[in-house]
Amino acid sequence: MYKVFIVDDEPFILSGLQDILDWEELGLTIAGQAENGQEALEQLREIPADILITDISMPVMTGLELIRAVREFRPDLKVVVLSGFDEFMYVKEGLSLGIENYLLKPINLEEFQQTLETIVEKLNVSRLDMQWWEYTNSVLKDNVLLRWLRGQIDPQERSERLNLIGLPLTSRYVQVALLQVEPATDTFRKRVSELAEAEASFFMFWDSDNDLVLIHNYEEASAGAAEMAFMLEEITGWCTGGEKLRAAVGSSVYGVDAAPSSYEQAKQAQEFLEIHPERSIIYYEQLRDRKEDLQSVLPGDWSDYAKLIMSKNVAGLLEQLELYFAAPSMDGLTPAMLEEISLEWILFFRVLIKDIRSETERECIAEGLTAIRRANSLPALSAALRQTSAGIIELLDRELKSPVVNQVLNYIAKSYSEDLSLKKLGFMFNIHPVYLGQLFHKTTGESFAEYMNRYRIDKAKEQLRTTNLKVHEIARSVGYWEMGYFYKQFKKYVGISPTEFKGLL
Repeated sequence: MYKVFIVDDEPFILSGLQDILDWEELGLTIAGQAENGQEALEQLREIPADILITDISMPVMTGLELIRAVREFRPDLKVVVLSGFDEFMYVKEGLSLGIENYLLKPINLEEFQQTLETIVEKLNVSRLDMQWWEYTNSVLKDNVLLRWLRGQIDPQERSERLNLIGLPLTSRYVQVALLQVEPATDTFRKRVSELAEAEASFFMFWDSDNDLVLIHNYEEASAGAAEMAFMLEEITGWCTGGEKLRAAVGSSVYGVDAAPSSYEQAKQAQEFLEIHPERSIIYYEQLRDRKEDLQSVLPGDWSDYAKLIMSKNVAGLLEQLELYFAAPSMDGLTPAMLEEISLEWILFFRVLIKDIRSETERECIAEGLTAIRRANSLPALSAALRQTSAGIIELLDRELKSPVVNQVLNYIAKSYSEDLSLKKLGFMFNIHPVYLGQLFHKTTGESFAEYMNRYRIDKAKEQLRTTNLKVHEIARSVGYWEMGYFYKQFKKYVGISPTEFKGLL
């Protein structure tokens, strides 16, 4: 709805104009009215009107004087003049002030309505043009800023393009922060954007990972940290709708050409937030100090481990992990340090599978983190990492499988305790059960029954190791309701009975 303001010194005309048209049908609403130009001018400073309908001959301030005055602060206001004087001098001056039409009283209703319809069309076009300009300007800004922070734009081009979109970078220091907010509502985005725009030294945009990138470009090094902290506090204050905000902050760097290093540091700090969900903010300096402490016990070269994972060599990877945790350098380390080492391994796993954006990937990492936090000894930490690494390899292997089989495997991972069959799964995924069975065997190397039994027994072993549940409770929780069959399958895949297995722990 566009807003209309009406001015006339005759009250019956004010009320009559409100009644002679269906304003809502035209897409208009009357936002205010006044009986003289001075009163109208004062109100229009507060009321964001789109259209002004005014008489010419009024006490205190004439309509033409009102138009000239209001043009100083509302140059785009659309104006319709009403007059009882059919004089050329009035028409001429009105046209010079950019009015839309000059209508004589008594008003021709049809002409009046057509004039308003034409104005609404102009306003619609103007609004679309503005929205398109804002959109394209935002896209250009985001693209230039992201290329700059990724080191993909030369200084001259960067300077030219940022000046073009009104974002000059003139100060000596730059610091980058990455903010993740859940949920990232439109209201929150708008509020943060307005907050950043209100501060000349801050720029912000949303990058391709849907992170809010906050750039601080400032002159005085001593004040930079405090200004960034205050801005983060301000943004946190906008989280009044249940949003959860987490921030990773890169180092302050000298010169705009060094900004990519602060951006990369913020990305590294962000990875650390993934393994410490209890933290809401992390500065790269904290992470750097932590890495220096871990440097002597972390692998100097991770490439051999990466090769074992990418080649899906489970046995080789588990052997290497066993050797790593058995090394003399692990002796005498505090439990806190051992946990930090294990978390670094989880980060390594996560980076390797970062392109697998699935629920299973998140669950795999989350289970690894949970196992590490529950572990209270070096052997337990080693076991947690071996279990996670095997899960990572299984996940990578699954991603290469048939899309249909991949969907089935993901469903099994979530619903293995249910009564599952090829017939039921075939119906769910719209594929004939016989063909699904053939495709499943070809993709996994196992029949559906073999895979289900092995998967459920692995889950049963996990519960036997980590819970105090009774054997029959565990059997039911993994999908076995016939105890004799459960014992038979457990012994087939493990070599001993569930009771014997639990006795060895």
